Amino acid sequence: MVTVLDGVAAGGGIAIAPVYRLGESRFTVKAKYTDNVNHEVSRLHDSFSLARRELTDLRRQAHQKMGEKAATVIDAQLAIAKDQSFEGEITDAIQRYSTTAAWTATQRIDHYLNVFKRQSGGADYYHARGLALQDFKKRLLAHLLDEELPDLAKLDHRAIIVAHQLTPTDIIRLNPHLVAGIVTDLGGRTAHFLVMSKEMSFPTVVDTKTVTEHADDDMVAIIDGTHGRVILQPTPQQIDQYQRLASRESARLRELGVLKHQDTVSADGHHFEVAANVALPRESDELATSGAEGVGLFRSEFLFLHQDTLPDEETQFQAYRKLLLAANNHRVVVRTLDIGGDKQLAQVPLERENNPFLGLRGLRVSLAYPGLFRTQLRALLRASAYGQLAIMFPMVATVDEFQQAQRMVDQEKNRLTQGGIPVGKEYEVGAMVEIPAAVAMADQLAQYADFFSIGTNDLIQYLFAVDRGNGQVASLYQSLHPAVLRAVKQTIDCAHAEGKWVGLCGEMATIPTAVPLLAAMGLDEFSVPLSQVLPVRSHIRRLKVRQLQPLIHQALAAHSPAEVRALVDQLTSHMK
Repeated sequence: MVTVLDGVAAGGGIAIAPVYRLGESRFTVKAKYTDNVNHEVSRLHDSFSLARRELTDLRRQAHQKMGEKAATVIDAQLAIAKDQSFEGEITDAIQRYSTTAAWTATQRIDHYLNVFKRQSGGADYYHARGLALQDFKKRLLAHLLDEELPDLAKLDHRAIIVAHQLTPTDIIRLNPHLVAGIVTDLGGRTAHFLVMSKEMSFPTVVDTKTVTEHADDDMVAIIDGTHGRVILQPTPQQIDQYQRLASRESARLRELGVLKHQDTVSADGHHFEVAANVALPRESDELATSGAEGVGLFRSEFLFLHQDTLPDEETQFQAYRKLLLAANNHRVVVRTLDIGGDKQLAQVPLERENNPFLGLRGLRVSLAYPGLFRTQLRALLRASAYGQLAIMFPMVATVDEFQQAQRMVDQEKNRLTQGGIPVGKEYEVGAMVEIPAAVAMADQLAQYADFFSIGTNDLIQYLFAVDRGNGQVASLYQSLHPAVLRAVKQTIDCAHAEGKWVGLCGEMATIPTAVPLLAAMGLDEFSVPLSQVLPVRSHIRRLKVRQLQPLIHQALAAHSPAEVRALVDQLTSHMK
């Protein structure tokens, strides 16, 4: 019997293969006392030690298979395993209450899971730590109870992975050549295992709610990772239909390759740039083959995160220089250190905050630690002699703080030139617009900034006061809401009034319905993941921007995202 389930599309493409159902870890731990406290303490320490070794090895595997960006997802668990105060807290409880290591560890970990759940209504910062702690709990209990964890390394044939939920450590263990796709009951577009699965380009559908209730091992399944649909036990006709769709998709990807050496120009002659979002220097090797017209966002914090020591000026200079040379005279926008919130540096001890996403983060951290900031600025300015550099400050809220940071750039430039160190003559200094206050003051901010880059991921969250990682309110995170469109258009208009260019580096730049709106508003640069560069360029080349102009007024006057989508679909259907 055919079963059709809809979920969240989290990885494009189509897969047809048998099901491999991953079991769940269901450890039963009962309250139990012990007459041998020392033995239980020793078992606890041994289990922590084993977990540390396993996680260290998993991190190494993640780095080798998927790169540093994916490897950092393991670090939250590794930090828990290395936390001596946490291990000591469980040890003290065993000695005080004479309870077994498994029971005591379960009680303490569940306590912190409840704390994370209550904090800030389930904000991403605490949600991520809760997921890491849950995963670590399973690993620790597996050792304490001498049980086995479900292991995707046992997969020995090509299959679609079906699971209640997946963790980053699950993804590391699998053989990517055997995974046709992934389907889960739980999760969303921000699920942490997706950072890794996207690196491997698996068709993925999450949040189906009930796929594990319907799927059995070796049952044939179809995944449509573009539209978020799963078909279990499909008919021969459905298999034929999706095989044809998969063939057309392969042909489309081959056609996209032709665009790599052409400019991004709309059907009626309007020129745009489609640049890449880059997190790691090694990704610069992919720029030439991706078709990207430069780098619209280099997340420089990945040079800092999860290092034993802070990268010095020379280390940073070499990384920025490599990126600029790889860009082949295209512009490279480097976002200065963006930590705080869910990104913490052990070497920069930020105080624990009740609401870190509204606290010391982004440019605020740089201004609070000027020595750290000036070192980065010197490295960037030295690298500017090797290409077209644009320095961008994150989380700008006021004109004053932008000017303060801008003065520091000027001071470091003067020091370098006085010392005979070359600095590029045409580097730019701009602001990331992701706080509503920056939108409201965009007319004044544009007088000082050389460019704007709109960070819609945070801007949308702050506009609606919504944490998209919180399932209770995630539906309010609406990229196509007229309020978002008004904020974007206001920012573009204010920049253009001062003769400045505007980019957009949030997820919105990849949404097919949003691209015509952004193009009609006059957005100059779309900055998207490497894998999305050619699809977005192809989309823009089919548009007739002049015909889209009436759409802007109608979209801004709409009441809901649904109205906006209907307007865009109606107008663009005539351009196909």
